[in-house]
Amino acid sequence: MTRILRCRAIALGVAVALSLTACGSGGEPADTTANTGGLEKTTIKVGALPIPDSVSLYIANAKGFFKEEGLTVEPVTITGGAVAVPMIESGELDISMTNYVSTFSAVSKGKKIKLVADMYQAAENNFNIMVPKDSTIKSVADLKGKTILVNTLNNIATLAVTTQLKVAGLTAEDVKFAEKPFPDMGNAIAGGQADAGWITEPFITATQSKLGFRKLADTMTGETENLPIAGWMATEEWTQKHPKTLAAYQRAIAKAQELAASDRKEIEARLPDYTKIDAQTASVITLGTYPSELNADRLQKVADLMLEYKYLDKPIDVKSIIVAPPSAG
Repeated sequence: MTRILRCRAIALGVAVALSLTACGSGGEPADTTANTGGLEKTTIKVGALPIPDSVSLYIANAKGFFKEEGLTVEPVTITGGAVAVPMIESGELDISMTNYVSTFSAVSKGKKIKLVADMYQAAENNFNIMVPKDSTIKSVADLKGKTILVNTLNNIATLAVTTQLKVAGLTAEDVKFAEKPFPDMGNAIAGGQADAGWITEPFITATQSKLGFRKLADTMTGETENLPIAGWMATEEWTQKHPKTLAAYQRAIAKAQELAASDRKEIEARLPDYTKIDAQTASVITLGTYPSELNADRLQKVADLMLEYKYLDKPIDVKSIIVAPPSAG
């Protein structure tokens, strides 16, 4: 009898242990898909430049918007949209920031890329050609024969500068473009490696305050006024394999975009975290706008401008590149 009771006690203990193992903190059966909505992938790597354009990524992380969707998002610093294309193709990144010029250029070359969310639209003095305060260059026309730094060749930077060269009676062939990451441009120019740079915030303000640079031209005027600048991209294959993960990302980013668009303080709070600028600089930089929805008609302006300046050999229908989030309900 003693042996039988001992066996029953062991069996009961095993049963209790198995029951506890199968339960979560709330006493419910553990479920690996709980709070994930059945996402195909719950941890993703997302490429972003250390500039204000991508602030919604960091707002969404800080506010828990991704977490609410069952997502863990790991930001990865990149230098430009063009270099991010092979990174999403190889799987090194799941989603990445991109400028629309780089995206449409890649698509024209047969790359299977999709735009999945909007990010940033230009405003006045967001993207300026900057020169040292003692430079002999006084106008865009004086750039003839000079070297201009851009973050990536053959992208939004070179296109924007080229539109200003045209107004001054010059072409892209009249200058030399060279690559340099945004954080390094100011010191490179001050050190004589180049004559000017296409610089965005927060580096416009930083080079003015720390190096005494001055604005030569605002490149977001005329043909490029209010130009859509950047968005989020993924490969077509990735979007097809991860529709629920993508939808979760789109919802969280749209929520963060709306917050960025309505409350500058939210942007200022995040910028020092990933751009390495101080709070004072963050409070005075010039910002563009943060659309929360991809608009094909608005983005078509970029593709048409690229065609005009021979960045494209043939027209692109932007609607065919967009993967819109599922409609509510």
